[in-house]
Amino acid sequence: MFKIFGRKSEDNKIGLLEITIPKPVDCLCDFTYNFHWQHNGEKLDPIWKVPGNNLTFGDLVEHLKKGGNLKINGNVGHRLCSSMGTDLVYFGGSGNKISVGNVYVNGNFDTRMGISMVAGSIYVNGHVSRQMGNILEDYRKFRSITDIVSNGLNSNKPIGFKLMDNNIIIDDGTIKDTIGARLNVDFGIVVNGNVDLSTGILMRKGHIRVNGTAGKNTGALLNGGTLVINGDTDDFTGIDMIKGQIIVNGNGGKFMAANKRGGMLMAHKGNPIPPTRIKTLEISDQYVNCKWI
Repeated sequence: MFKIFGRKSEDNKIGLLEITIPKPVDCLCDFTYNFHWQHNGEKLDPIWKVPGNNLTFGDLVEHLKKGGNLKINGNVGHRLCSSMGTDLVYFGGSGNKISVGNVYVNGNFDTRMGISMVAGSIYVNGHVSRQMGNILEDYRKFRSITDIVSNGLNSNKPIGFKLMDNNIIIDDGTIKDTIGARLNVDFGIVVNGNVDLSTGILMRKGHIRVNGTAGKNTGALLNGGTLVINGDTDDFTGIDMIKGQIIVNGNGGKFMAANKRGGMLMAHKGNPIPPTRIKTLEISDQYVNCKWI
């Protein structure tokens, strides 16, 4: 049985859409269609039918965009609901956050659910993989971290995190991707532990501090705010960075600041990619031995 906390959505005026999948399917309700712009439909296309159904992958996304709820019977695969709630420019949208319906999973989910998710909720009635995207749990209900810090808890009961002094402190023991994706409010996100892919991707305001290591593409497309990693990052830190600050209190990895257009990246070690160059930082004792990129 699903347990739902907080205010229900307007029990969708367009009705509940329900599908059954015979085996796990990757990228269901993925608003990017597995990053369609990278493979031009070779890996996934909106017109493809969901296995075992007459509905397409695009039908599911469009239903959610209209505020409809979706129930999935069966175990889902990887990357469920990626970028849910984003009106992507690539598909003719505004690039802004939009209101969407909710997704109910009557089964288990695999890794990386909710990568870069910014709106809507996911309810799971089965096993929960401990590698997630930009989401936090309220007993089988999962909301975007960006949504929580932007709009509050709305009477939800947090599990593994707390709100304190305009910061959200996360200590739930999971490895998450895309922490704070598209964050656009002056709020802080603190993670006590390691994170994986694309921390702070497309962030515009606020600050994120990770008390641990971070994976590839940390600060990718950063467009404002401050990102601090108190440990090492993997390769491509600050890739396509536009503005803002990234501070890595460790090794920033290879290919740092690839295609960087602005902002400041500081790290104790790392290998930037030309034409970016290293310069010793001599601002204050606070950043002794740091370098800016």
